[in-house]
Amino acid sequence: MQTTVEETDKHTVKLTVEVPPEDFGRDLDRAYRKIAQQVRIPGFRKGKVPRKVIDAQIGREAVLGEFLEDAVPAYYREAIREHELAPIADPDISLEQIEEGKPLVFTATVEVRPRLKLERSDYVGVRVERPSAEVTDREVDEMVDRLRERFAELEPVARPARTGDYVVIDLRASVHGQEVPEATRPDYLYVVGSGEFVGRLDQELEGARAGEILKFNANLDERFGERAGEEVSFQVLVKEVKGKRLPAADDEFAKVASEFDTLAELRDSLREQLRKTKERQADADVRDAVLQELVKRVDVELPDTLVDEETEHRVRHARERAERAGLTMEQLLESQGFDELRFRSDARAHAIRAIKADLVLEAVARAEGIEVTADELGSEISSFAAALGRDPKEVARTLERSGQVVSLAGDIIRSKALDFLVEHAEIVSVGESRAADEVSDEAGSASELEPSEAES
Repeated sequence: MQTTVEETDKHTVKLTVEVPPEDFGRDLDRAYRKIAQQVRIPGFRKGKVPRKVIDAQIGREAVLGEFLEDAVPAYYREAIREHELAPIADPDISLEQIEEGKPLVFTATVEVRPRLKLERSDYVGVRVERPSAEVTDREVDEMVDRLRERFAELEPVARPARTGDYVVIDLRASVHGQEVPEATRPDYLYVVGSGEFVGRLDQELEGARAGEILKFNANLDERFGERAGEEVSFQVLVKEVKGKRLPAADDEFAKVASEFDTLAELRDSLREQLRKTKERQADADVRDAVLQELVKRVDVELPDTLVDEETEHRVRHARERAERAGLTMEQLLESQGFDELRFRSDARAHAIRAIKADLVLEAVARAEGIEVTADELGSEISSFAAALGRDPKEVARTLERSGQVVSLAGDIIRSKALDFLVEHAEIVSVGESRAADEVSDEAGSASELEPSEAES
């Protein structure tokens, strides 16, 4: 099969594909056989209908339609692979020659992903800072306090309720004197400031004492189903106000809360856990910093189609996340202080950075000859299958049929390219970087002095 490619517009190419007569004839025969299996014509056994009869009874156009649907996409995919193109839209296919005994000739015009070409000096030796993984005493204190919170006990307090306190309340909701069961809660243990009920409840409970009766009106939210938006009258009897009593941070607490006998041993263990966590985070931060530094250096115009598709993917993902949380997209955005216009603008900016990052990694992979091995692909599929609780072979077949195995291979290659970039980056700790900057600043100041001043 002979193929040529020419750029017809920015990010758009035209493939001209010429299929040898023997291959064209073989695939056209396959289309005739498929049609013959599907039709019933008197006087002929199923599957044994001659081509001339099919042309006369069914029409050659039906056969060509079958051929175009089955064989031409396969030729197109082969041409795309040969020229290492990455289409971002469906092709516009035009048949130029389709005569038996002659080569099949067709063109495919398609929009494709840009391809960056980087020199090794562009991406080797990128200088980034590595965040410190040092653990402070204050951070250990905070972990100990969080552990104490888990073992805290509730006890009645005489003071007014404040955020974080627990209150026992009888909450009655009504509309025109008729109780609303969905919003009524007797002996309700509620955390002040949690926002787990109508927002007005937290405001009313703040500063309330045991024995007080609170009355207010509020609209029910979406958590109340069909009654959402309805204005309801609430009457709340505050029966108890309870605060947390934290256990003392001592050896006895260490024995109860952990496998250690002393608080010092517990603190050492927590410090080591924190250090490992910060080391992992520092590794992730370095990887991100290396990639973002390269992305900043890249100046490439992206196709709107590619950016729009990635933006919509991010919007859909956010909508699905909101639905899983039982919220609408609008509610999720409101809770984060966003409106849809700002959210879409941010999603588009993130989409552009993500696409550029992928293009950079793909360019590095091509320049360094980075490829994915069968073992690496198999290992990734096995991990994916284990997470889904399915058989790896079944998952592999599904990915192959859907074409997603190509995307998975691309993910692995890009990850390996990022590994290469990090391995060949100049990584300095935050402290080292600041010290180097100070030395540079001092040297610069000295160089600005007159010779006599610098010597003195």
